[in-house]
Amino acid sequence: MTLALALSAPKIAHLHRHPAAPSAQPCIIEVAATTMDDGGLVLSYLVTCPSADLRLPAQQPPGAADGLWQHTCCEAFVAEDGAGYREFNFSPSGQWAVYRFTSYRERDNSFTPEAEPQLSFTSLANGFELRASLPAALLPPGSALQLGLTAIIEAADGSKSYWALAHCAAQPDFHVRQSFALTLKRNTP
Repeated sequence: MTLALALSAPKIAHLHRHPAAPSAQPCIIEVAATTMDDGGLVLSYLVTCPSADLRLPAQQPPGAADGLWQHTCCEAFVAEDGAGYREFNFSPSGQWAVYRFTSYRERDNSFTPEAEPQLSFTSLANGFELRASLPAALLPPGSALQLGLTAIIEAADGSKSYWALAHCAAQPDFHVRQSFALTLKRNTP
């Protein structure tokens, strides 16, 4: 087995809550993004939020599932050439989803991922850490990745707040291409 090495030091990004979805939760969300020498990507989400105010989905067997964004979920959007992009959902439950869009919110239903993300979840006294490793086969080709990093946080009362690097719409909308605000250089296998 060959271990992938980090291509560069991680980029640390801070997510911001969308003002149209007010929340009393005093959360802080940081994401460390690292490209790997094999062309893959590792994302580590650190969510600091009072645990009593945070609703997490129950643990499930690892695997693909739809609708993860309806509860606490970390996400990544990765631009392709042209108007296309990929959406990745990572649930604290251990489940994940991978989608390909040909243009804004136009999902390619024929897309079948060639690999699976690997997730690890750690519960913390005040929040959690979720790490997602994305093999190169899941990512669009190219020498750079343009990322939109996001999270949905569900409060104990069921309300949700929406977090992103940048919010470029009046209502929370992670699919807006202008919010893909972080670019990382990568090796392409």
